[in-house]
Amino acid sequence: MEAATQREIRIGVIGADTKTSWAKASHVPAINDLQGLRLAAVATRNEQSAREAAKAFGADRWYSDPFAMIRDDRIDVVTVAVAVPAHRELVLAALEAGKAVYCEAPLGRSVTEAEEMAKAARSLHTAIGLQGRHNPAVRRAAELVSSGRIGRPLNASITSSTVAFGPEMPAAQEYYIKLSSGANLLTIAGGHTLDLVEAVLGQIVEVDARTEIRWPTVTLIETGAKSVRETADYVGIVGRTALGAAFTAEIEAGMPAENVRFSFDVRGSDGWLSLTSTHPGGVQIGDLKLRSTVPFAEPDAPAVSDTIMETAINVGEVYAQLARDMTEGTERTPGFREALHNSRLIEAVRRSADLGVRQKVPKPDA
Repeated sequence: MEAATQREIRIGVIGADTKTSWAKASHVPAINDLQGLRLAAVATRNEQSAREAAKAFGADRWYSDPFAMIRDDRIDVVTVAVAVPAHRELVLAALEAGKAVYCEAPLGRSVTEAEEMAKAARSLHTAIGLQGRHNPAVRRAAELVSSGRIGRPLNASITSSTVAFGPEMPAAQEYYIKLSSGANLLTIAGGHTLDLVEAVLGQIVEVDARTEIRWPTVTLIETGAKSVRETADYVGIVGRTALGAAFTAEIEAGMPAENVRFSFDVRGSDGWLSLTSTHPGGVQIGDLKLRSTVPFAEPDAPAVSDTIMETAINVGEVYAQLARDMTEGTERTPGFREALHNSRLIEAVRRSADLGVRQKVPKPDA
């Protein structure tokens, strides 16, 4: 794709609802805060909610038909921030229209869907919502490892918990516990957690996993109705990275907000580092703190201003890098190729848990 000119990059967001949408909490404030970006349009499936979103978020236009927004020549980037089952149709339409696409993770409901979208992307700019790796503290931790500052990485221990996917949930989130949706603790929290492991310690080459369903029945908050859980609410993984580091990861759902934590402790032959967060939504949402036994330069300031809500920090980093790529003609933003690798990694974890056998992780496509 040709490099964009110095004009504002015009973004259209599908799923920008004024209620409790992820787009409202992250995409919209990040876009509106970053120089060089413009919220050109919002789209939902409902005319009233689309109108309200455009007014509330300061978008130039609104659409009750997302495909009409995709076809609009005044849109440079299509952001897909809706439920995972709707990703494929919207993403493929945007790519067919020649648009750059930023899609939330996981990219598709299955490896097959992710493969289809990655193939369709061709030379177009894409970004995947594995935004945790973009956090300034994570980038600095990766530098400490790659530079050899803590010596040879030996092993790592990861604890990753969230309030989501627990024994009670809003009815609108029931699809998170159904296999057919492709959106669950493993594919979302697990995908983000393992992507951070790879960002710091390199590609994961093998995994040995176990999963558990601790709350087989989930209560839907609004009605008290019961729903049968079809997906795990606990994932335990032992693995190894290409750098030779062994790691363990516990990914846990339904934690009380005050007990939620993320910790990523890496031991090297010459020192250690630690990344921590306590955001109730999980590691991918909030800021992270870096500590180490070796001196290091403070992580860079986030691309978004310090007045913006914490949920927009990491998403803002994705948009800032995507904008640089589109302006300079580079391809540094993790996109659909990385999304496909993440899907294959999650599939290896699932297969290991189902079969009780260690699984090799396919190498990313060249």
